[in-house]
Amino acid sequence: MSKSTVTTSDEKELARAVKNKVDLIIVEFDLAKKVFRIKATGKVAWAIAIGAIIAVIAMIVGTSGLAIPLATTTFGMPAVGILGWPAAVAAVKIALAGRGSRTLNKLRREYEVVEYKDNRLVLRRK
Repeated sequence: MSKSTVTTSDEKELARAVKNKVDLIIVEFDLAKKVFRIKATGKVAWAIAIGAIIAVIAMIVGTSGLAIPLATTTFGMPAVGILGWPAAVAAVKIALAGRGSRTLNKLRREYEVVEYKDNRLVLRRK
């Protein structure tokens, strides 16, 4: 069985790696900190945050992107309060790139943090 590895600093590529069930994902630079926040959020807080993220995605997709400012400031506030603005924006981008919130849930459920230091996060598929 071959092991696959992807190194990324981009939400779209991260979503693709999660969807493709890559064995080892190395997240670098600013995205590493954002993804670590997403992974470190507790279950109850995540349930609230993902609900807000789903509402934002629905509004963005339903208006072909025209409602991005309204969606992020209105419906996204619970996610921002839990994750922080940068991680909440990254979560929305990952979900949009992955075509839904499933990608975020897979990232949280199917990957474990192996190492996090110096703007580098290593995730291994369980």
